[in-house]
Amino acid sequence: MAAEHNNTKAGPASSLYRPLSETEVDKVVGDAFRILEQSGMAVYSKTAREALRKAGATIDESSCHCTFARGMVEDAIASNPSSITLHSRDDRNDCVLEKNRVHYGTGGTAIYVLDPDTGERRPSTTEDVALNARLVDTLENVHLFTINVFPNDIRNRDDIDANRFFHAFDNTTKHIMGGIYSMKGLQEAVRMAEIIAGSDAALSAKPFVSFITLMISPFKIDDNYGEMTCYLARKGLPVVVPTEPICGTTSPITLAGNVLVHVAETLAGITLVQAVNKGAPGICGSVGSITNLHTMDHVGGAIERGMINAAVSQVAQHLQIPLYSTAGTSDAKSVDVQASYESAMSSLLVAMSGANYIHDIAGLMETDLTVSYEKLVLDNEILGMCQRVLRGIEVNDETLATDLIIEKGPGETYLTEDHTIDHMHDEFFMPDLANREKRDSMTPDSDALSRAAAVVARLRRTPAAGRLAPDIRQTLLQTFPNINIQK
Repeated sequence: MAAEHNNTKAGPASSLYRPLSETEVDKVVGDAFRILEQSGMAVYSKTAREALRKAGATIDESSCHCTFARGMVEDAIASNPSSITLHSRDDRNDCVLEKNRVHYGTGGTAIYVLDPDTGERRPSTTEDVALNARLVDTLENVHLFTINVFPNDIRNRDDIDANRFFHAFDNTTKHIMGGIYSMKGLQEAVRMAEIIAGSDAALSAKPFVSFITLMISPFKIDDNYGEMTCYLARKGLPVVVPTEPICGTTSPITLAGNVLVHVAETLAGITLVQAVNKGAPGICGSVGSITNLHTMDHVGGAIERGMINAAVSQVAQHLQIPLYSTAGTSDAKSVDVQASYESAMSSLLVAMSGANYIHDIAGLMETDLTVSYEKLVLDNEILGMCQRVLRGIEVNDETLATDLIIEKGPGETYLTEDHTIDHMHDEFFMPDLANREKRDSMTPDSDALSRAAAVVARLRRTPAAGRLAPDIRQTLLQTFPNINIQK
C-alpha cells in the first residue's frame, strides 16, 4: 500500500457500525476477485481495453469482453493510493480520504429543485448550480461540493460541464467534485481548473477538483466513461469509479449479492485507473440501492441502502482504498417527516461505518431527482449531530470528574463549577434550527423548517461575493465563451 498520509484536517474516524464480520468481508473480497477472473467486464472503450491488455487482462475484441487475473487486481489495489486529499482552494476545508475518516457532501445531479419562492418543483438551471454552491460554502458540516443539480437551460450537451464547473468554482472555495457529460466538457473543466491553479502541475500537486465517471451495472464500462476515466488517470487527477447496482434488477436481490456486485465492479474501475497510470488517485464508489417491489423502480430512502453502503465501506477499509459512498437520500416529495427520518437514518448508519466521503447526503430527495434548499440546510444540522456521535465519549480523569463528584457529595449541583464552564461549549452539539424552548415561547416561524427557509432567504438577499479572483474570472469567461452568465 502507498504510504499513509498524516493530515490533521482528516475527518473524525468511525468504526461504530460494522454489518459484516471479518470472515464475511474476506468472503466478499475473494468472490469479487473470482467474478472478475471468471466472468469479467464488458469494456467498450478502445483506450481502456488497450490499457487493460498491457496490464495483463485477457481481451476478446469481438465481444469487448475482458477478464482480470486475481494478481492483476491485487496489484492495482496495492498501487492505488490508500490516502487521497481532496483539497479546498482556501486550505480550510481539505478532505483527507483514508482509513475510516468521514466527510460529507452534496451530489446527485438532480434535474429539479423545489423553488424557494413557491415551494413548487421546477427544472433546475445554471442559477441553481450557483446558489447551491453558495449555500454549501456557508454550511459547516457539508465539507465539499459535489455539483448537485443539472443546468436544464444549457441546451448544447458539450456546454453542460463548462457551465456546471465554472459556476461551482465561482461560488465556493470548498473542493468541487462532479460527474461529466462529454469529453469536450471534461477537457474544458480540467482546463478551467488548471487556469485557476496556475498550471497543470500545480493542479496535480493540489487537486481542488475531482471527477466522477461510472461503471455501468451489470459489469460494463461504456465507451464514453471508459475514455474519460483513462483521460483523468493520465492527468493524475482524483477520479471516482462508482457503481450503482440495484437489488433485483441489475444485481441479485439479496443485500449480500448487491454488495458483491458493488465491490467487483468498482475494483474493475480501480484496475483500469492503475492500468493507465500506476499510482493515480482512484476512488472506489458505492451508490446502489434496492428495488421498489411494487414498480421495480430504484428506491432512494430505504434503510437497506444505508446497510449496503456501510458494508461496502467495510470492504474498502479492508482493502485500504478511499471510498465515495452514499447516504442521506429520501423518496419524500416534500420536506416532511419522511424526508427527515429517511435521511437521518442512512446518514448516521453510513457515517458510523467510516465511509470516507459520503455524497448525496445533503439536500437530495424524491429518489435522487430533486434538491431542496431548505433540506440542504436541515441536513447540515443532521450531519452536525452525526459528527457528534462519531466524536464519541471521551473518558479520562478530567471528563469523568471523579474527584469533583466526591467533593460535591450528595444533593449538590454543578452549575457554577469551573469544570462546567470549561466543558460546556464543546461537550454538546448545539443546533441552530431545532427548537428546544418551551411551548409558550413558540412562534409561527420558530419550527426547524421555517428557520431553514430563513437561512436560504438571507443568503439569496446577500449579493454573491464571487470566489474567483477577478482577473482569473475574466480569463475564464474569455477562454470559454460557452459559459452562461446570469444577468
